[in-house]
Amino acid sequence: MELIKHRVAHYWSHRAEGFAIQRLHEYDSDKRERWLQEFRKYLPQGRPLRVLDVGTGTGFFACILAAEGHEVTGIDLTPDMIAHARHMAETLSLEANFRVMDAEQPDFPTAFFDAVVTRNLTWTLPHLEKAYREWYRILKPGGVLVNFDADYYTAMENDEEQELPENHAHKLVPDYMHEENEAITMEVGAYQQPRPQWDVQLLIEAGFERISVDVGIWQRIYAEIDEFYNPVPIFTIAAYK
Repeated sequence: MELIKHRVAHYWSHRAEGFAIQRLHEYDSDKRERWLQEFRKYLPQGRPLRVLDVGTGTGFFACILAAEGHEVTGIDLTPDMIAHARHMAETLSLEANFRVMDAEQPDFPTAFFDAVVTRNLTWTLPHLEKAYREWYRILKPGGVLVNFDADYYTAMENDEEQELPENHAHKLVPDYMHEENEAITMEVGAYQQPRPQWDVQLLIEAGFERISVDVGIWQRIYAEIDEFYNPVPIFTIAAYK
């Protein structure tokens, strides 16, 4: 595994326990329904889907989609995250499968999933073009990729500070962890181009069609500055095979 991936996994190992607590809080908040409203714009309705949650973290997306009746698998590079994801599903009495796996090398058959979903992952991938090609491969014809992410590299370069509530996750992270997160963001971001424009180009090259970008989701999900608030404007990219 490349050094940068080791650093990403090591960083999130340290964040896993606190992250798990926050995701359980988010599941019990009105954010859960807000995320589901966004998913309903892109996922086929009226039938159970086979869904892959890439970079599942502690399993938030996997759990909210499993609760909707979908067959969900969540993968993450960080074993500690997967352990907490399994615990979250067990706590909520939900059926979901979780595996430690590299997002750029998903070990699944071709045309296996109806949907691939991901949140705040692609900014960490050193070979995003490879990931998009692989996600295209494992999608069924007509399947959809739904990617929620942000251009964290550009946001960090602009260095826009915003006051956050005391119970916000960023407030609970020690300085040395903030520094490591910034170092990872700068290292990976240096190889990426402005987003989401670059993503659209890579998705087209990977074979995707009907690609749409929504930059308004940030205001819908994060309408309040609370413990879940993301100070960097996120976007949605939906792309169909």
